[in-house]
Amino acid sequence: MGTSEPFRLADLVSTRGDERYELHRRHLNPQLPRMLHAIGFDKTYVRGEGTYLYDEQGRDYLDMLAGFGVFALGRHHPVVRQALHDVLDAGLADLTQFDAPVLAGPLAEALLSHVPHLDRVYFSNSGTEAVEACLKFARYYTGRKRILYFGGAFHGLTAGSLSVNGGKDFRKGFGTMLPGTALPWGDLDALERELAHGDVAGLLIEPVQGKGVQVVPPVFLLEAQRLLRSYRALLIADEVQCGLGRTGEFFAFQRDEGVEPDLVAVAKALSGGYVPVGATLGRDEIFGKVYSSMDRVLVHDSTFGSNAQAMAAGLATLHVLEHEDVVENARVVGAELQRRLTELVPRYELLHEVRGRGLMIGIEFGPPVSSLKLRAHWRALQLARKGLFAQTVVHALFHRHGILTQVSGDHIEVIKLIPPLIIGEAEIDRFMTAFIEVMDDAHAGLALTRDFAVTLAGSRRRSE
Repeated sequence: MGTSEPFRLADLVSTRGDERYELHRRHLNPQLPRMLHAIGFDKTYVRGEGTYLYDEQGRDYLDMLAGFGVFALGRHHPVVRQALHDVLDAGLADLTQFDAPVLAGPLAEALLSHVPHLDRVYFSNSGTEAVEACLKFARYYTGRKRILYFGGAFHGLTAGSLSVNGGKDFRKGFGTMLPGTALPWGDLDALERELAHGDVAGLLIEPVQGKGVQVVPPVFLLEAQRLLRSYRALLIADEVQCGLGRTGEFFAFQRDEGVEPDLVAVAKALSGGYVPVGATLGRDEIFGKVYSSMDRVLVHDSTFGSNAQAMAAGLATLHVLEHEDVVENARVVGAELQRRLTELVPRYELLHEVRGRGLMIGIEFGPPVSSLKLRAHWRALQLARKGLFAQTVVHALFHRHGILTQVSGDHIEVIKLIPPLIIGEAEIDRFMTAFIEVMDDAHAGLALTRDFAVTLAGSRRRSE
């Protein structure tokens, strides 16, 4: 064979980094760079460490988004990083497809140690795949086809999980979905009415919804579990975003003693921020019925599931969660951040509610009551687009203070905070100082809207 030019990844990053947005526009989703240009979030980040991102000019950005919850341990945690170096250096005979992967068993065992009532794990590559497994297993085990879920839910975007996605805009145009029924959030009566039809395989629920950060009412899961068992249907917990320590418990459903879901989906944080991995935890009798014989050994499987890099990242992540007080930090720091934000509600007319658990916090805005000037401005923004005020706050936090947040869903006035679980007092102080300054400006005049409009106008001029 002839001598080839050596492949140097660092050279590729340095020589083509400036093309990232143009290449994405040309070859991937063209609307993503368009959206980022429009709101001025089209930064070139060159480094990430812990709770911060850094751009080409060396400016730091406090990451209160954590890759939608992926970076629970922050970016480039040394324990996870070293585990990946180790597994690559080990040169394991990985993905033979006809063996029992050496790291899959220990990771399954480590996960199940936190949920003693569950017995088995199926590994996949993402949250939506973990949910897909839940749906298939529940339907096969019960012999029923219909899944109940809640309005506002987000369980993924593949065909099955899309069927139980509470956002109609995500489903629009994609054809017939699997049979499912959306329930009003926290409505036990509606749950029982649907169960009475006798065709329900299970109820799929995020104990804390990602969209809007809706927290399940106290004892709801216990009562729902009682109803489901009386109708021989399953309780399925989607812990893809709210699980693995984010709410101050290892799993969010564990807040109420006695809640024992039949199936649990996890992903995001389990990756350690490096290698995608999803997991579906379940009861032995469910797995036993799905995988009932050698003929059915591959009836549900994934080519890349249980790969060594993903399993190593998962094992290292659980080690950090268990040995560095990360879950306790999420509980304590999250409670303090929520307390300080809640104290601002009486101070600002536009700030209506702060809710959440641990480091999964929603900040909801709403129409002012007293100020005629603010009311007129609010109505104007709502006529332009519902959710626009929250977007102006996100814009101001980012451009003025270098803090990355997100609007928690389309057409809603809620900002979601899902930072790395390792944040501390310095990060809380930085966020609070910035948020108070932005709220003061929002109540003083039109500065937030003006700045946002200037960014949009600049984007349009660049695209012309």
